[in-house]
Amino acid sequence: MNTSLARFLPILSWGRTYDRSSFSNDLMAAVIVTIMLIPQSLAYALLAGLPPEAGLYASILPIMLYAVFGTSRALAVGPVAVVSLMTAATLGEVAAQGSAGYAAAALTLAALSGAILLAMGLFRLGFVANFLSHPVIAGFITASGLLIAASQLKHILGIDAQGHTLLDLLETLIRHLPQTNWITLIIGASAIVFLFWVRKGLAPLLARLGLPNGVKSALVKAGPVAVVVMTTLAVWGFDLNQSGVQIVGAVPQSLPPFTLPPVPLDLLQQLVLPAFLISLIGFVESISVAQTLAAKKRQRIDPDQELIGLGAANISAALTGGFPVTGGFSRSVVNFDAGAETPAAGAFTAIGLAIAALLLTPLIYFLPKATLAATIIVAVLSLVDFSILSRSWHYSKSDFAAVAITILLTLGMGVEAGVTAGVLLSILLHLYKSSKPHIAEVGRVPGTEHYRNILRHKVITDPAVVTLRVDESLYFANARFLEDQIHNRVARDPAIRHVILQCSAINAIDLSALESLDMINTRLKEMNVCLHLSEVKGPVMDRLGEQHFLQEMTGKVFLTQFEAAEFTASAASAKVSS
Repeated sequence: MNTSLARFLPILSWGRTYDRSSFSNDLMAAVIVTIMLIPQSLAYALLAGLPPEAGLYASILPIMLYAVFGTSRALAVGPVAVVSLMTAATLGEVAAQGSAGYAAAALTLAALSGAILLAMGLFRLGFVANFLSHPVIAGFITASGLLIAASQLKHILGIDAQGHTLLDLLETLIRHLPQTNWITLIIGASAIVFLFWVRKGLAPLLARLGLPNGVKSALVKAGPVAVVVMTTLAVWGFDLNQSGVQIVGAVPQSLPPFTLPPVPLDLLQQLVLPAFLISLIGFVESISVAQTLAAKKRQRIDPDQELIGLGAANISAALTGGFPVTGGFSRSVVNFDAGAETPAAGAFTAIGLAIAALLLTPLIYFLPKATLAATIIVAVLSLVDFSILSRSWHYSKSDFAAVAITILLTLGMGVEAGVTAGVLLSILLHLYKSSKPHIAEVGRVPGTEHYRNILRHKVITDPAVVTLRVDESLYFANARFLEDQIHNRVARDPAIRHVILQCSAINAIDLSALESLDMINTRLKEMNVCLHLSEVKGPVMDRLGEQHFLQEMTGKVFLTQFEAAEFTASAASAKVSS
């Protein structure tokens, strides 16, 4: 009972061993992450097209619930760039940005996403994320990074621009370029330059000054907070908002409110597919970060329980005025590097953000939106990786095609089209590759009982016997391909009397493939050729034993390929002698 409860409530596992040392480490990590998250949460709410306080609200209760249900000890949950962009693209199709309907739709989207994640976790469907291949994910994130950066240029320039594709964004940016607010541009450009310098140049400078690593790391992480403070003071001190500089303005000074997402049927129908795609992308990003960080401390991540943790986090975001959330890369790495030992660090971070929402929001009244846009641009440009194109081109042309198509569709048609194409391409590529499995004709390596490809090794073969090794499970998509390969090989060589299928790489045989094996056996029998199997795995043999195929097969099943070759060689010799 306790073990089963601990599986669904991981807090019961790490909570039993929680001590003063863990508390102090978690508290220090929480302070650093909180400082980082305040401007980041505001920025990602801006990216999602929502009021800035929504970013704070989406970073409080979701982190706490993930601490209860999640299995990663370092993952920091909240708004992230890609999911915020997908949220904006989705909500823009159902309501006008800034309207009450837009904010309400954001709640519904978070609730749907949470329900989907929770259902996937309860039914142990974490494997669904495997349908997105790494090249496709890399291509999608690269294109999304470019889209996000382009979408924030309007705030840097102080102009109006709309669109969910790169072409639309560039077209409206160019059209409104003459309306650029030069003060806003100076603020935004200076913030971008400063933030890039903090990332690349501040650490070496502090190292030359001889500061300890802990202090150096904290100062680097506090870069976004510094630029927020400096630009806010500049706008307030020089009254720059009167010169057209757009500011955050009044932010409610309160804890997250209790909100109930609307559930009209027509809205649910519009949001269910985007919610699934957001859930899928969010889960893939989150589990990748969680597993990477867990491996460094030899900890275990349960993907299905992660789905439950993320589902609970999103449902809580829907109930507290937020929008869809997931585990973020940058904040999780900061959390890990700052010494977080348990998910309690996330709970302490949530308390820090709650204090900020209660006490500090008046201080950001004069915060320029250009600064938040600069924070987003610097963060997402680190996600852009065009090297995946060259690597995939040199390694696999099909993977390159998947990456290139995903990037082009995401940029040209929007994130929903891009991620949908990515999922379909991943599945189609798998089906295409597995529909034409590698089939090697093998022979015996002299002096051994090992069998290798005749095209790669000097091996011994028997003209009356052909052995084919199928390097793939057999199922409906490749069954006919195997039929054709065997027929073509036997038809062109009248001397063949035995065909051995070496099944060492076959993990499963579905009903379509079994019918094909039956057809192969029948055709070979008509050609006076016997069909044999060797090295069949136990589970596959169990399934075959339940069917009529083994009784009707003209040959035998052998434990090893060597036994099969010895038997068929002697049988062929005996037939020739007779």
